[in-house]
Amino acid sequence: MAEVSVGRTTQRSAALFERACRTLIDGVASPSRGPLNYHPHPLYMEGGCGGRLRDVDGNDYVDLMLAFGALVHGHAHPRLVEALQRAAERGALTATASEIEIVVAERIASMHPCAERVRFANTGTEACMAALRLVRGYTGRDKIIKFEGHYHGWSDAYSLRSNMPGGDAVDSLGIPAGALADTIVLPWNDVDAVERALDANKGDVAAIVTEPVMANMGVIPPRPGYLQALRELARAAGALFYVDETVTGFRLGPGGACGRFGIEADIVTFGKALGAGFPVAALAGRAEVMEALEHGRVLHYGTQNANPALLAVVDESLRMLDDAAYARLEQLAGRIVSGLREALDGEAIVQSVGPMFQIYFTDAPEITSYRDFGAHVDRDRFNRFVHALFEHGVYTSPSPALHSVLCTAHTDEDVDRVIAAAAASV
Repeated sequence: MAEVSVGRTTQRSAALFERACRTLIDGVASPSRGPLNYHPHPLYMEGGCGGRLRDVDGNDYVDLMLAFGALVHGHAHPRLVEALQRAAERGALTATASEIEIVVAERIASMHPCAERVRFANTGTEACMAALRLVRGYTGRDKIIKFEGHYHGWSDAYSLRSNMPGGDAVDSLGIPAGALADTIVLPWNDVDAVERALDANKGDVAAIVTEPVMANMGVIPPRPGYLQALRELARAAGALFYVDETVTGFRLGPGGACGRFGIEADIVTFGKALGAGFPVAALAGRAEVMEALEHGRVLHYGTQNANPALLAVVDESLRMLDDAAYARLEQLAGRIVSGLREALDGEAIVQSVGPMFQIYFTDAPEITSYRDFGAHVDRDRFNRFVHALFEHGVYTSPSPALHSVLCTAHTDEDVDRVIAAAAASV
């Protein structure tokens, strides 16, 4: 099989891909990791340390993908490794009530302004599914408003116009029309569109569901005042305001995007950075709303919910996310974004919110929506650019719809390496 480059060998990755295709679909466990984005084959990774990642051929990379944002402290942080080892000695799982779930729930409630009550889950998709059932169960209404380009996991009711190439087609085969009958999909950053939809569906909308930063089309910030307007429109319509912080939670500050932008959500969901690399997610929100889960009235079961060994890691990770950690992330973000803009020299734009950023090869001055992304972003050029970054020791997703992110383990040297690699790859 062909190699990725002449500058380094990827022979073992090539051989593993050929072997994997005999038993794994696309040779991987999720399509975003496979030949949909990687050419001629994915890079198989051996492991990582801090802000670096190493592939099976021994090539070292500054890791800007960080498990799609899950590794807020990077790879194998010593404090997290120690916490896991201590917890594992007490057993992997009890599926009972435990003190550690109280401790971590209290910590989340102390950090996030919208988390009066907490329910643990295992993945972002699962938490979003539970939140959907909760908003419908609490309000007695069926319809939801979601937005083009927003990803809330791969469950049926959310799977419409989440990904490119877009159009009116659902995101996946196998989804019956009835599963989407109560899903209203609107353009984001457009208050008038939401007002019109609420007027057309008076008394029927259970919730407005939004990412606070559109993170499935790169990084698209909300327009000033937009999230606050959604909050007020939901309240006036008797609907709930559900902010999906799967990507932004514990990433954009201790209070996530809700704290950063000063918004009040009825329901929030967490994943990725909350678990610090492990399958831990949560839904949280106003006590009155969350208490609809009591006694299984709104049903959400889970043998693996609140796994005590994993929550021990989460507890330590959240302890580490102090003011100094977030200040450092902001400082690194400022350096890397300004450095990339200079290195790209007008060939692309860089959009960011805190330590999340994305490069767009585009003729537009900014990308503000799913439709902008589809019309103005050169997706093939981005893919080629990232494959060139691999040559210079920088790893991120080749999908222009995803984004790069920094962690507390990244260094100034890592930032310098990324900027130099971008200049050499453009």
